[in-house]
Amino acid sequence: MTQYVVYDVFTDVPFGGNQLAVFLDAKDIPEDKLQSIAAEFNFSEVAFVYPPRNPAHTARVRIFTPNNEIDFAGHPTIGTLIALSDLGCKSPMVLELGIGPLRGEVTGAEASFIARQNLNILSYPNLALVAEALSLPQSEVKTETHVPTLASMGLPFILVELNSRASLSACAPNVAAMRKGTALHPESHDFAVFVYFRDGNKIESRMFAPLDDIPEDPATGSASATLAALLTERLNAPQSLSFTQGVDMGRPSFIQAATTQNPLTVTIKGQAVRTMSGDFII
Repeated sequence: MTQYVVYDVFTDVPFGGNQLAVFLDAKDIPEDKLQSIAAEFNFSEVAFVYPPRNPAHTARVRIFTPNNEIDFAGHPTIGTLIALSDLGCKSPMVLELGIGPLRGEVTGAEASFIARQNLNILSYPNLALVAEALSLPQSEVKTETHVPTLASMGLPFILVELNSRASLSACAPNVAAMRKGTALHPESHDFAVFVYFRDGNKIESRMFAPLDDIPEDPATGSASATLAALLTERLNAPQSLSFTQGVDMGRPSFIQAATTQNPLTVTIKGQAVRTMSGDFII
C-alpha cells in the first residue's frame, strides 16, 4: 500500500482553498496507474513525490490534472512543500519539477517558492472570442493595461482583466467557444482562462478550464504568478499583490505574489491545511 495525504491549499481553514492529494512515496506506483489515480480523485491536481535525481535536492515531483501531466502548478508546489515539511524535511527545499529545480521554503504554517522561469507571451486571442468564452459582453473586458494575453511560466493561461467585480461574478464558461479557442491556439492548454478584477494591489480572480475537466479552479498559483509577471512588465514596476480566488464557488483562497525586475522573479506564498489521509491499495 502507498499512503497519500490530502491538503486544502491557499487557505488556513479546512474545506477552503484548492484540494490536493500528495503521494509522499510514489516510486512503487506503476506508471500506467498515475493518470487513473489523478482522474479518480478528480481534484485540479495530484502530486506524486519521488526520490530526487540530484541528491542535493529534496524530492522529484510529478503533477497530474484529471487528464494529463503538467510541468508546473502553484498549489501542488505549495501543498507538497508543506506536506514534506510535516513529514520532517527541513527548509529550504529544492523540488525537481518539469520546469526544472524550484526552491521553496516553509515558515510556520506558510510556504513559498520563487519562480525564476521566463514569462512567455504565446499569443493574443481575439477579444470577441474571449468574451464569448466567458459569456460576457466585449465591453466588460478591460484592455488599458493589457489585451487578453495567452502567457505561460510553465503552464499557459489566457489572462483577462474585467471592468468590475460584478462582471467577474457573471462569468460562465462557454465550452463551445473554448473548443474554438483551443483549435485556434493549440498551445493554450485547452484554452484555460484566468479572469480577474484589480483594485490597486488587490486582485479577485477566477479560473476556468472545463476542457481539462476543471470547470472552475478555486486557487491557481501558476496563473497568479504569470499574471504578476505580466503586470510587472506592463506597469514597469515590481508588484506586491494579494489574490482572492474561489469565492464564487464557496472555497475562498488567498495567494500572495511579489515580483522583482531585472531579473524578473515571482514569489508565491500561501498556507495549507491537512484534511485527510489514506492508502492506495491496487
